[in-house]
Order: sequence, then C-alpha cells, then structure tokens
Amino acid sequence: MAHSKQALKRIRQNEKNRIANKSRVSRMKTAVKKLMAVVATGDKGKASDLLPNVCKLIDKVAQNNVIHKHNASRRKGQVMRAVSSMK
Repeated sequence: MAHSKQALKRIRQNEKNRIANKSRVSRMKTAVKKLMAVVATGDKGKASDLLPNVCKLIDKVAQNNVIHKHNASRRKGQVMRAVSSMK
C-alpha cells in the first residue's frame, strides 16, 4: 500500500483513467465488430455508411492516447480494406 498522499492520489487517478480507457476501447471494438458483421452479410451500402463513424472512433481513441497511433492506423486499414474488398 502507498504511504504518501501523492502515491494515494496517483492510485485513485490511475483507477479512474483505467475505467475510462476500458470504456473507450470497448466502444471502439464493438463498433469494429458491428462493421465486420455487416461486411460478412454483404451489405455494401450499410458498411460504407458505418465506415466513417468507425474510423472516427478509432481516431478519437488514439488521440486520447488509449491506443498507439500505429495501432489505430492498422485498425483503420483493416476495416477500410474489408469494406473496399466487398463486391
């Protein structure tokens, strides 16, 4: 257990940030899964509509330093590739 007031405060802040980051990552992953489910069904119109929102979510998560910018770039590339490869 921490002994100083500073260390106790850091513990509180870290827990608060961990919960917020977990929520952001979960929201992003859910959006990606929904998009991939639409891609699997073959509905190109709906997938094209969802793509900008998913990319925006990924960018926001990276902007808040929850995931690395290269990780965000890779995820965006995967979803864009999946949508563009649809017939």
